[in-house]
Amino acid sequence: MIKRIANISETKTIIEKYGFSFQKRFGQNFLIDSNIIDKIIQGAELTKEDIVLEIGPGIGSLTQAMAESSKKVIAVEIDKKLIPVLEDTLSGYDNVRIINEDILKLDIMKVITEEGVDQIKVVANLPYYITTPIIMNLLEKRLPISSITVMIQKEVAERMDAVPGTKAYGALSLATSYYAQTELITMVKPDCFIPKPTVGSAVIKLTRRYTPSVSVLDEAILFKIIKGGFAQRRKTLINSLANSQPQFEKKQVMQALLELNLDIKIRGEALNLNQYAQLTNKLIELQP
Repeated sequence: MIKRIANISETKTIIEKYGFSFQKRFGQNFLIDSNIIDKIIQGAELTKEDIVLEIGPGIGSLTQAMAESSKKVIAVEIDKKLIPVLEDTLSGYDNVRIINEDILKLDIMKVITEEGVDQIKVVANLPYYITTPIIMNLLEKRLPISSITVMIQKEVAERMDAVPGTKAYGALSLATSYYAQTELITMVKPDCFIPKPTVGSAVIKLTRRYTPSVSVLDEAILFKIIKGGFAQRRKTLINSLANSQPQFEKKQVMQALLELNLDIKIRGEALNLNQYAQLTNKLIELQP
């Protein structure tokens, strides 16, 4: 029986054994609660047919459990000092591949191709400082990923899952909704980690859409308009958009809103994704 390390005593023993020092620049917080690990695996719906990409395995607490629940785990760790630790804690598993690389620089498609599979699942306890870039990179590249189940900062998870008119609703909510369906799995307290983070955490699952949730004539313009719509939240959409994206003139935005039967004093936070898509298509249509 392989010794599981997802508890405070085993984690401290490993840290002391290797004289490991936490690196703030890597946002390292190790999970020490096996119940949360079980919830992550259940939320990800792992099976023995799944190839899993794990980002930031740390000392391998989540990796161990996933290796027992899936066909194979590809663990990508940026901190080279953790590689010998992982080789130790995961030595009893023959279905784990460790890669010492920055996930934002790694050719993920090449890795997937090497595994000879059609698609993978991503499961991770992500470093909070770089959560959004990692997730958007995975989504925007349209990689063959069926789902992304990650532990992230509670506030970011709520923004990803937010609906129009709420305080958390913003450009990230719309971008996430465009590419995936969201589901909050569980909230996680700081004392489930070592060291304790200063904020609460949450596990969220993003199930990838095979086609985007709305149809637009130009995807890049859609995201420019969304970004502009939230650039100045207290201003009307017309003013916020005109101030941040000057290629869209006020009179064109006003005409587009009128033709779409939307209030010309509406704020960006009141529009849903479908309305942003309609506005995008209308503005493209009105371009001289």
